[in-house]
Amino acid sequence: MKKLILTLTCVAAIGAANAQVQVNPQLGITYQHLTNPAPNVEYNAALGWQLGADLRIGDRLYVQPGVFFGRNATLQRTSYSDTLTVEGNLVRTNLKLKAMVGYRIVDTYQFDLRFAMGPTYDVLLSADDKNDRIGYNQGDFSKGSLNIDAALGFDMGVFTLEPSVSFGLSRVFNDNLLVRDIDSRYLTYGLTLGVNFGNDDK
Repeated sequence: MKKLILTLTCVAAIGAANAQVQVNPQLGITYQHLTNPAPNVEYNAALGWQLGADLRIGDRLYVQPGVFFGRNATLQRTSYSDTLTVEGNLVRTNLKLKAMVGYRIVDTYQFDLRFAMGPTYDVLLSADDKNDRIGYNQGDFSKGSLNIDAALGFDMGVFTLEPSVSFGLSRVFNDNLLVRDIDSRYLTYGLTLGVNFGNDDK
């Protein structure tokens, strides 16, 4: 899947020479849940952050490849008995590769309303148990996660605002003995603010 995303990104870049192109660097926050916790475990999302850039190649219908660096956190609470509960933070750093397709629902000179959807792939760069209480390490996590992302974009002059959601299709944990029965997936909400370089109204 990573090869497919990279191929689509390269094809989009080659086609950019003959198309309307915008470059959109962005900075924002993330809020990442883990689904399907193990018995006696509760996950609570915490704020993370992301920064990166994507391209929008095309007019009303466009392709949107992109690369984002992010850091996500999840609070895990494990209950061992009625009186013993252990809490810790799982912090993960990842590189998100995007290969989305979008459509401008509203397309005017000063305001655009966009919707985009497509596959993304999160490459895991690191995973830390910040409190050393949970017992997970990077070797317990899958090296990457295939996702389906959807985003609603607002372009106001040169500025952009984009809320998004990412549905994880891959298991968070790998096949190590201690975690192979935990079927957790990522569910990530994001909000970015960015700047557009380029003109889609030629």
